[in-house]
Amino acid sequence: MQLVCLDLEGVLVPEIWIEFAQRTGIPELRRTTRDEPDYDKLMKYRLDILASKKLGLPDIQKVIAEMGPMPGAKAFLDDLRQKFQVIILSDTFYEFAMPLMQQLGMPTLFCHKLEADANGILVNYHLRMPNQKKEAVQRFKEINFKVIAAGDSYNDTAMLGEAHAGILFHPPENVIREFPQFPVTMNYTELRAEIDKASARI
Repeated sequence: MQLVCLDLEGVLVPEIWIEFAQRTGIPELRRTTRDEPDYDKLMKYRLDILASKKLGLPDIQKVIAEMGPMPGAKAFLDDLRQKFQVIILSDTFYEFAMPLMQQLGMPTLFCHKLEADANGILVNYHLRMPNQKKEAVQRFKEINFKVIAAGDSYNDTAMLGEAHAGILFHPPENVIREFPQFPVTMNYTELRAEIDKASARI
């Protein structure tokens, strides 16, 4: 029994916070964990900005829905799901991702939750669990799945290392240098070829 686990942002959809910052003209929201390594501090910073701009969850979801998946992502995913069970493991939030999931045919998504007040203003966030991508792959292995995982960045490498086969998709150069053990793919054709190779091997 084989299972493919994919990261979401940078693999199937654009980086949500960066794209959202561009579309709303709020450059402060481009700040990522590269700028602020304390994730709790970063998320509270983001929520404070959204509240100050009076951007409620419906406003945010409307902008995100207009982003759309990356070109070719839905066709890639549709084809992959013909052969494999596929689960998306992401550090985004259901409330952000669902408009994009609808455009991808509603694949199974494991991520985190946001909390909004009665006016739709985001007031808090709740992680499903720490290091949930790696932990999910561990649990899938415990119930006898052979796991192939693909992602694009640092926060995916624990998941890739835990899987029976890990693949990088269009990663930045620094990730390629630091994690030479993972094959590198730059488009969906290459990614599917590596998934098929791993499937035949594991």
